[in-house]
Amino acid sequence: MRTRIEVGILGATGMVGQHFVRFLQGHPWFDLKWLGASGRSAGKKYRDASEWRLGGVTPESVADLTVEESKPGNAPRLLFSAMDASVATEIERAFAQAGHVVVSNSKNHRMERDVPLLVPEINPDHLRLVPGQQRARGWKGQIVTNPNCSTVVLTMGLAPLKQFGITKVIATTLQAISGAGYPGVASMDIVGNVVPYIGGEEEKMQQETQKILGEFRGDHIEPLAARVSAHCNRVAVVDGHTVTVSVELASKPSEADLRRAIESYSGVPQERGLPSAPPRPVIYMEQANRPQPRKDAERERGMAAFVGRLRACPVLDYKFVALGHNTVRGAAGAAVLNAELMHSEGMLD
Repeated sequence: MRTRIEVGILGATGMVGQHFVRFLQGHPWFDLKWLGASGRSAGKKYRDASEWRLGGVTPESVADLTVEESKPGNAPRLLFSAMDASVATEIERAFAQAGHVVVSNSKNHRMERDVPLLVPEINPDHLRLVPGQQRARGWKGQIVTNPNCSTVVLTMGLAPLKQFGITKVIATTLQAISGAGYPGVASMDIVGNVVPYIGGEEEKMQQETQKILGEFRGDHIEPLAARVSAHCNRVAVVDGHTVTVSVELASKPSEADLRRAIESYSGVPQERGLPSAPPRPVIYMEQANRPQPRKDAERERGMAAFVGRLRACPVLDYKFVALGHNTVRGAAGAAVLNAELMHSEGMLD
């Protein structure tokens, strides 16, 4: 691109906002020029408004930017939203009404009928919901969302198998503490422990999976006709969500069929060479003890999903393990890739 697109971040001072800041450093298409946050932070330099929680120090490219209040006004047209769910609905809608393209990591709009819930390798055609969204709501702008961090891992593991007719899914998560934000889970609760409850997480995984793997039907998404059951657990891992999956498939393929499907899986981001797209979105690992969060989550800039231990299941048909980086592919990186896909479709012109 000869001219980079100016972008901004809503909720820039929080943990997810900081991941957006880091992921956008040196991006070939997007130039981070605007940071929005609450009224408490507005008017301050970013280095003073936000204590940097990630590795290293606040990037110099944004350290002296003045944080703005998260209200339409002088923000760039393209905005990435890391807003807390308690305030995201009103703020994101206000920006969409004012003509902004809001690519959101927040949960608030994911399951709305006219809002795409996007994983670019899986359901790029769901962007066709946007014109109807604009007509129905009278918006000059739009809202597009990415899934919950654990749903991304599950759906990327399942997507290569969709061709075989997914009918039942049982998924159990081992979710990293970074998914809880900062300060997250108290150390006395998580060290040497497993917390078998994450509020609202199981419902999100079940519903979002059916929408992402569903079919575009003109003005809505027909959900995947499969029953999905999720068990969600917080574990003492810093980054990387692991999901163990059992799946029933209508066509009863062989294990070799599934391996070929996983190893050959690709999508529109790879075809178009989008900047944040990994060369292979789903990578199968042969080792019996992989994937592992500490060894694999950071690979491919955190943008690939890793699958291993594919084998027969005595209850359903097959079972496997999937892993993904929850704050990259499950949050900031996912939203940036969504925006790249939208630009490649001409939606940011």
